[in-house]
Amino acid sequence: MTDLDTFITGLPKAELHLHIEGSLEPELMFALAQRNGVALAYDSVEAVRAAYAFSNLQDFLDIYYAGAAVLQTAADFHDLAMAYFDRAAADGVVHAELMFDPQTHTARGIPFSEVIEGLLSAMAEAEARHGLTSCLIMSFLRHLSEADAFATLAEAGPWLHRITAVGLDSSELGHPPEKFAGVFAAARAAGLKLVAHAGEEGPPAYVTGALDTLQVDRIDHGNRALEDTALVERLAASGITLTVCPLSNLKLCVVDTLADHPIDRMLALGLKATINSDDPAYFGGYVADNYRAVAAARGLSRADLARLARNSLTGSFLPPEAIAAHCARLDAFVLAE
Repeated sequence: MTDLDTFITGLPKAELHLHIEGSLEPELMFALAQRNGVALAYDSVEAVRAAYAFSNLQDFLDIYYAGAAVLQTAADFHDLAMAYFDRAAADGVVHAELMFDPQTHTARGIPFSEVIEGLLSAMAEAEARHGLTSCLIMSFLRHLSEADAFATLAEAGPWLHRITAVGLDSSELGHPPEKFAGVFAAARAAGLKLVAHAGEEGPPAYVTGALDTLQVDRIDHGNRALEDTALVERLAASGITLTVCPLSNLKLCVVDTLADHPIDRMLALGLKATINSDDPAYFGGYVADNYRAVAAARGLSRADLARLARNSLTGSFLPPEAIAAHCARLDAFVLAE
């Protein structure tokens, strides 16, 4: 490891944009398929990895949903989450906010309880093993109807006290934020935080819609907001957090190369950008890999990297006292380097 690699790993950081189903590595996919008697369309780990050549978001989603079929029991979801937590802890993650897609599983006949109980047990184990705290973001699939999202919110009722936020993911184009205005209002009334994918493949208007109609607390991705000067000024003035995912942007052709990635431009414009891994098993790297990749491609300084880590902590849904403690730890780490 270079000195910069060590610095990046050592930075206390939060991960705010992580789809737990997207951390399903091919090795675990095969193990769970064998455990559950699920037939896969691929005959080897290498064949699965070779299939991870996407030209757009939908290509990725097709294989993502197929891979999720191996997840059937609470033990499967526990093992999936623990594999992520172990990697995250090694990357210097002190807090993770896990997005999960219950509709992907309930549509296959998997009870909601199996999904969430498995995740909750892993979260408790991760805190005991690594001191890594976490919370859950229940994401609605935007290619489905709002009625389906309302049904999922109702099904989550017994566990709402263990869910911190709701989100909006899956196919962005053709499914504007306004489609889910009612269910987001209901989630807000229930005391949940709100986030939404916007401006990844969708236009800047989707970011505006997420802010105005859904009244989100954070924007997931947000890259295309840069096309609208007034929107950039609004985002900077409000201090709303953007959960940016560089390797995902590269893999899904949001940018042609990481040399074109706008992360440093976002910082220069005063945007509260953060670095995250999105679906790391599919996109080629966990959170520290994302930091290293953009640091190399865009020549980010240690001060830039520390700012990104601080943004992740202050942009989290942790209570103020926990944020303050993590930021103090970050300051001490940077000062000692």
